Amino acid sequence: MEQSNHNASAIVADIGGTFARLCRVNLDNLKRDKTEIYPCAEFSSLESVLIHYRQQHSLQAIHQMAIAIACPVLDDLVSMTNCKWQFSIRKLKQQLSLSELLVVNDFSAIAMCIPQLKMQDIWQVGEGQSQRNETRVVVGPGTGLGVAYLKQVEHVYKACGGAGGHTRWAASTEQEWFIYNYLTKLYGHVSHERLLSGYGLENLYQAIALFQGHNVPALKAAEIIPLALSNENPIALATVMQFLVSLGVFAGDLALSFSAFGGVYIAGGIMPRLLPLLNSSDFRRSFEEKGRFKEFNARIPTYVITAEQPGLIGAAVYLQQSVRGEIDAVF
Repeated sequence: MEQSNHNASAIVADIGGTFARLCRVNLDNLKRDKTEIYPCAEFSSLESVLIHYRQQHSLQAIHQMAIAIACPVLDDLVSMTNCKWQFSIRKLKQQLSLSELLVVNDFSAIAMCIPQLKMQDIWQVGEGQSQRNETRVVVGPGTGLGVAYLKQVEHVYKACGGAGGHTRWAASTEQEWFIYNYLTKLYGHVSHERLLSGYGLENLYQAIALFQGHNVPALKAAEIIPLALSNENPIALATVMQFLVSLGVFAGDLALSFSAFGGVYIAGGIMPRLLPLLNSSDFRRSFEEKGRFKEFNARIPTYVITAEQPGLIGAAVYLQQSVRGEIDAVF
């Protein structure tokens, strides 16, 4: 990547519960290079993975950084939800000798990437047409379940991440009531994330097997998905279909809550792998079935984000706007 201005160089990171993704970015044109993906389990802290990346690519002279992270960012102390890492933003800035450090929720960053996406970066499910300047919602099952929305205010985009994945899930069929009771015994509070995540798929697999009268060994999400795609395992297929129905209901509720006529975008590492099953699933039907507001949701499009590293793209946009003084979010 050619750097016309050294001050335009920055490091951006997308830190999830399983992987840490980092790259260098030119804030003038948002071009990225030197992308690396590290397993979080191989590092003791966020600071250690950031130091390793800078040393690996000799980027110690870069002093601007943005971090998108999979947890709420409420104050200086940040504690990840699905990883043991925690850190002080101000201390991290000092330890890394940074002039600017921006830390945002990972789904706020993904929301911020949406205006940068091209048609080849998304896959539409069902009907509906995105309306310019209207609110857009992002929901993403991965290690956890992220939620955010995006609103354009004049020429600047404003994103806000939430903790919607931890709202209570509700059952409406006999199978779902069985799942609900099963998960209640495990967790007490049955949030949407207990179903709509990697470990949620694993929960569903066990619950549906028991509902069907089978006692089966536990499988990881990475094993369940290919079994469902190949139609080798009826329980795995039923698991994925229940997952897609529940995701449709949840995404539809978010569409109603935010009047998301700009569209609902599904992010995360799971959904791109399930594209072959989406059209035959009840995802879109459950998204639209909102009683008197069925026609309301039928107008709202749903997309799966297939672009690589949307969190890095969004973190770069966030930092670009911050450097330009368009948002006030730098520590």
